[in-house]
Amino acid sequence: MHGFFAGLVDGMTLLLNWLYGVTGALGIPNYGLAIILLTILVKVVLYPLNYKQMHSMLAMQRLQPRLKEIQEKYRKDPQKLQQKVMELYQEHGINPMSGCLPLLIQLPILIALYRSLLNLFSRPGVENLHFLWISNLGHKGITSPTDIILPLLAGATTYWQMKITPQGGGQQEMQRVMTLTMPLFIMWITTTLPAGLGLYWVVYNILTIIQQYMMNRRLFAREKEAVEGEGSR
Repeated sequence: MHGFFAGLVDGMTLLLNWLYGVTGALGIPNYGLAIILLTILVKVVLYPLNYKQMHSMLAMQRLQPRLKEIQEKYRKDPQKLQQKVMELYQEHGINPMSGCLPLLIQLPILIALYRSLLNLFSRPGVENLHFLWISNLGHKGITSPTDIILPLLAGATTYWQMKITPQGGGQQEMQRVMTLTMPLFIMWITTTLPAGLGLYWVVYNILTIIQQYMMNRRLFAREKEAVEGEGSR
């Protein structure tokens, strides 16, 4: 496992340096731009999984009335309740675990990027570590007033992204709590990590928000067409 993560970190470092070379070829060498390009690349690779996740979440939302009926009917028999819920999901081709897959894939990417940034930006002579108001993408903590901007953006974009993402399952109260607490946690954790990782998170969230709006429109349009088609029969 150690060898796997070491290889992942080395690969991430090579990719980041290559993307930095791309920015240099464009005449604007900057590691901040390289991180943005990396984020776009990750989003493109994960798009099929994100689309499947979105589709499953919407389907689970539509099944809420039936889920509540099952929960009410079998509330005294947890084993039977779980069986009936899984049968309902299977009937409609829903995988309740599909929402976890993009996050699970993201974790090793984040860890590799974290280690890569630490290794890369700690080397002497590394240039172009500034980006917009960020003086050093390898910097941690808050030592100046502008350092709070990135954590605030990380928290705000996390909240926005969670608000527009359809939620599946029947634990609405827990989901509401997560929508409020997760952005605060992300805001805090961003202050303890290299600024480059915070930049990755903010850009990833912004891309996710854009993607979410586009997917919402597409999937809701398909659902509307399906309903209208059934009504015309």
